[in-house]
Amino acid sequence: MMVLAGVATAAEPPSAASLDEDIQSLKQDVIALNRDLFILEEELLYPANTQLAVYVSLDVGEFFELDSVQLKVDDKVVSNYLYTRREVDALHRGGIQRLYMGNLKAGEHELVAIYTGIGPKGRDYRRGASLVVNKALGTKYVELKIVDNPSSEQPDFSIREWE
Repeated sequence: MMVLAGVATAAEPPSAASLDEDIQSLKQDVIALNRDLFILEEELLYPANTQLAVYVSLDVGEFFELDSVQLKVDDKVVSNYLYTRREVDALHRGGIQRLYMGNLKAGEHELVAIYTGIGPKGRDYRRGASLVVNKALGTKYVELKIVDNPSSEQPDFSIREWE
């Protein structure tokens, strides 16, 4: 009980609706703070002037079934990725996967991608592709692309820089 000016009154508990509104408001604040912290972490870990981002895409179906990709930058393995059936299906539907993001100083660097999977006629398949990139200041975007080549009945593997 509260005493106001000598009169005893009962304190009213907050209503359930106002508590729900307060909780929802706090949840929204936490989500916004989490997003801001993620962006800050990305900016601190991967400054835009040294950033290298490598993506994988595929346009295959008949001649190659992707199993894994290994990425090397200057003979150092920076990423090994083993794909699930669901991830390969997403790539077949036009998805693009970020395989790697890291820092790279300015200058020439060699990227080597090694692809493994099942090739034509159900045989194990392991192929590589390489590209020398000239990293300048700013973010560098690179795509590892796998496409069917109907004329040779083989998959083609390429690495290209995005402009």
